[in-house]
Amino acid sequence: MKTYLVTGGAGFIGSNFIKFLATKYGKDIQIINIDSLTYAGNIYNLEGVDQLTNYKFMKTSINDKEAIEKVFKNYNIDYVINFAAESHVDRSIISPEEFIETNIKGTFNLIENARKSWVIDFENNKYKDGVKYIQISTDEVYGSLGKDGFFTEKTPLDTTVHTHQVRQQLIS
Repeated sequence: MKTYLVTGGAGFIGSNFIKFLATKYGKDIQIINIDSLTYAGNIYNLEGVDQLTNYKFMKTSINDKEAIEKVFKNYNIDYVINFAAESHVDRSIISPEEFIETNIKGTFNLIENARKSWVIDFENNKYKDGVKYIQISTDEVYGSLGKDGFFTEKTPLDTTVHTHQVRQQLIS
């Protein structure tokens, strides 16, 4: 049985992803959902899923090193899908420390625990087969849409455009 660790799973997108997994795979997988239930998380988004025997919710932050280590120690995690993030650029300008803690340090905490859990032979760069870490981000990391009206997998990251626009709005 594959185990999915979904972080930020009580948010709008994360909870819909969990519902998708539960519908598509049923009892063939295990879902571990970590969410700190801040402004973006709503536990009621998971009604119905919360009754499944192969679903577990943990109210904690990806910043909590001990809690994340415990998850990787207690569960055989195959996939990490990280939706957990401070995502409103306007808020990042007003309170940047929260963004650094979650989006940088928290993400690093997840990646580092996945790496430690999945390594077989560090010196030869060998890891457990079939594992995957997926980092989810908002479209804001791509900057403004421009005339084409959509982003693709080949669109380069450009966070400076949107951040500059928001900063100008706050100054005005």
